[in-house]
Amino acid sequence: MFENQEFVKSVYNLKDLPEKNLPDVVLCGRSNVGKSSFINSLFNRKNLAKTSSTPGKTRSINYYLIDNKFYLVDLPGYGYAKSSKKEREFWAKLIEDYIKVSGNIKICFHLIDSRHKPTDLDRQLNDLLKYEGISYLVLLNKADKLKQSEFISSTKTAVQVFPELKLGNNLFFYSAIKNIGRKEIHQRLAKLFYAEP
Repeated sequence: MFENQEFVKSVYNLKDLPEKNLPDVVLCGRSNVGKSSFINSLFNRKNLAKTSSTPGKTRSINYYLIDNKFYLVDLPGYGYAKSSKKEREFWAKLIEDYIKVSGNIKICFHLIDSRHKPTDLDRQLNDLLKYEGISYLVLLNKADKLKQSEFISSTKTAVQVFPELKLGNNLFFYSAIKNIGRKEIHQRLAKLFYAEP
């Protein structure tokens, strides 16, 4: 499991989606929420996804092929204030159009910074996933930055905003630094793509 991972392509236009028809596991979240670090940690690779200290660096839909079984699809981070309004609108439309037209989305991993309350943009994304009937789970990322006492309040905050979430079911903490949550996400992906027929 997870023996082969390769970067396939960056897509700026939905006409350029990969030709190979495989299920998509989608990563989405605000700029600087740590999606690239999540990818590298999930597959124990240092530079599979390029990390940057500059938020909003990912401006395309990035496709990674995993074991020839599914694509990991990294959507552009949304809501980075220093990008122009026109650029932010382009990203928002690209994300929304992809979610609406892909047809291959198996599950979506919505990353939220565990230290902060979900934003209006997080709510909008959640509404879109529900509206389109897409299976999703929320990852409260950067959990290594939380004190032990803050895990409970972070969970409560997430559930207040998204009442359908349940810790250990469709809500998980994650840390690329301490590998918190890595095993659980591996298990979820194994169940989806590696289960014996």
